[in-house]
Amino acid sequence: MKDDDVERFVAEGFVRLPGAFPREVAEECRDALWELMGLSPQDPAGWTQPVVRIGGSAAEPFQRAADAPALREAFDRLVGAGRWVPRRGMGTFPIRFPHPDDPGDAGWHLDASFAGEDGSWRINLRSRGRALLMLFLFSDVGPDDAPTRIKVGSHLDVPPFLAPAGEAGREFFELCGELEKAGRLDAPDRETALAIGEAGDVFLCHPFLIHAAQPHRGREPRFLAQPPLEPVAPLDLERQDGAFSPVERAVLRGLAGDAGR
Repeated sequence: MKDDDVERFVAEGFVRLPGAFPREVAEECRDALWELMGLSPQDPAGWTQPVVRIGGSAAEPFQRAADAPALREAFDRLVGAGRWVPRRGMGTFPIRFPHPDDPGDAGWHLDASFAGEDGSWRINLRSRGRALLMLFLFSDVGPDDAPTRIKVGSHLDVPPFLAPAGEAGREFFELCGELEKAGRLDAPDRETALAIGEAGDVFLCHPFLIHAAQPHRGREPRFLAQPPLEPVAPLDLERQDGAFSPVERAVLRGLAGDAGR
């Protein structure tokens, strides 16, 4: 990962790593997912749902994908050496099929990262429980293949909405509603990018990045995993030595009102 990639991550909220893990590993992962779904690539008649979700898997090919050297180096650059927990598996898998029906999950949002005392899913300023959002591509994804939509730079809009809530953070639906009310969820002044690429590519995203699914208009199923990279500890936004990670730098930039628009 080059310095320009790191700075683009801070400004835009995501970076694509082409060929982060071998294409052959992606093919093995697809085979495992077909088996987990109980479906066949040779039988489109069985593709009756627009999306099938699998909670996760620690099967060997997923471990190889998650532990690829290019990813470890990128985690060190974006999160900080010694500040992230190695993954031993992969999940969740939203597998999208060509289908005329609305998948029902295509709204703009950012991912929650921890459960509150009342069981609600929440997000706080120090991103407890999530150092990165990751999109692992196990199939080639073109513009018609339900690529994840990304609001470029939207991660910079979120920190001011989280700062007043402290460690308890904000409940997921409440926060998304507040962002929508303020025009910062489907922000018209934010460019929409598509997470398109080839099997083996990985998108590394800031935990506050606003994104959305979309219907599949192509011909072949889209295989993707969206696991979090877990932190050793929540973000530290008051480091005395100033050794802020790029993830932390972006949060501080958003708090300073520098939304990059």
